[in-house]
Amino acid sequence: MRTAYSVETVRNAERELMARLPEGALMQRAAAGLAAACAEMLGRVYGSRVVLLVGSGDNGGDALYAGARLARRGAGVTALLLTPERAHAGGLAALRRAGGRIVAAGDAHARTPGTEAETGTEPASGGHAVRPTANSAAAAGFDVVEEAVLRADLVVDGIVGIGGKGGLRPEAAQLAALAADARVPVVAVDLPSGVDADSGEVRGEAMRADLTVTFGTHKPGLLIDPAREYAGSVRLVDIGLSDVLPLEPELEALQHADVAALLPVPGAESDKYRRGVVGIAAGSVRYPGAAVLAVSGALRGGAGAVRYVGPAGDAVLARFPETLVSDQGPHKAGRVQAWVVGPGAGDDAATVAEVLETDVPVLVDADGLRLAERDAVRGRTAPTLMTPHAGEAAALLGVAREEVEGARLASARELAARYGATVLLKGSTTLVADSGGGAVRVNATGTAWLATAGSGDVLSGLAGSLLASGLSALDAGSVAAYLHGLAGRFAAHGAPAGAHDVAEAIPAAWRDVRD
Repeated sequence: MRTAYSVETVRNAERELMARLPEGALMQRAAAGLAAACAEMLGRVYGSRVVLLVGSGDNGGDALYAGARLARRGAGVTALLLTPERAHAGGLAALRRAGGRIVAAGDAHARTPGTEAETGTEPASGGHAVRPTANSAAAAGFDVVEEAVLRADLVVDGIVGIGGKGGLRPEAAQLAALAADARVPVVAVDLPSGVDADSGEVRGEAMRADLTVTFGTHKPGLLIDPAREYAGSVRLVDIGLSDVLPLEPELEALQHADVAALLPVPGAESDKYRRGVVGIAAGSVRYPGAAVLAVSGALRGGAGAVRYVGPAGDAVLARFPETLVSDQGPHKAGRVQAWVVGPGAGDDAATVAEVLETDVPVLVDADGLRLAERDAVRGRTAPTLMTPHAGEAAALLGVAREEVEGARLASARELAARYGATVLLKGSTTLVADSGGGAVRVNATGTAWLATAGSGDVLSGLAGSLLASGLSALDAGSVAAYLHGLAGRFAAHGAPAGAHDVAEAIPAAWRDVRD
């Protein structure tokens, strides 16, 4: 299982660890891992050209020390300092000793005389210290910066650390744009500059990295969109934090082994009722396909039987004759261990209310989310799992869809708290948040090909089946999202796929996890 911790937790752990180690040891560990990752990306270090984009603080220090290691191996390393007067002194000295080049990349004509001598930097114009009256000095300075980036084989983003808030400042944004236009590979130090480490939000311009080298533990922003899209591949460098981090993280990301341990497996004495029965209250005259797709997911989710109630019984039986169909409503359908309600329900608020009155776990999706009374959900004694996409979550929270998409973690937590339910917020990175707090689960197994009509109905049936088999709402949502994402990959295989293809690929995803 991958875990991620908040900035405050990471900093507390770093302080505790630094108190036990010689001064500078932690930064040297980080720099060594960063340099190794850069060398691997370069392939050949000797003779390569590396540009360091260096801000203030320890993040810039990591970049400078890593640059010094690469310079000692024969790379031509240029450090572009955005704030020369605040650059890490030890890192500057190390890079200078290794033969690296140091350039003040900030607003050249805004520096005071003497800055270059004090920091050991050369002016960005490449000549003597520039008086603040010459506007041409800034342009000339940018020419030097531009040439360095355009000729680089690798750019290292050490502009802003994990404590940064908001987007990049104009001068840093200009460098980010320059690197993007040059299409030079970018390695981010700890996380891409301009993204929020805790929330995954991107509130302005940010660096787009091909690789992010993060230290000690993942940060939430590396696992949650939209920030995750900026990180590229993520490489975790062990610097010894695991011994001082708390047991409960901010985020958890299940892996194959974690999911395999949660999958329900029938025993020798199992029968269809002992394996669990899931009820599906879905579909309508207008949307019979939603019922068919929800049942298709439920049949492949581990429960022993699927009961269906609703107006789409004929369509369900025609496709899945093993389904137990009733037209008498949820209360007269027979005993179930969990219900799924809402997909394709239209305006059938009565059925949604009837299902919410039951004393078994309930999954609410699609139209059911709109029709469910909040007090009815909050008043339930059995678990409730809500599975909105961003638009549905926005409607429930009374905000714009863009607000949910830009702050997925906060939105999932807020919705879970408001309804007293477990919330599975669907998206490119699906989040599962419990109403009681604790670690939020994040899933990234999916593919953009899952953005197809009916895919969510399959997910609802799958998760409902796992609920009926005895998994908690948190585990059922997490495992369902994981399998659904894998099934989407297998079904698409680089080409468009329908929701029925996704359902049919669930067994392959299940076997892949188990094997």
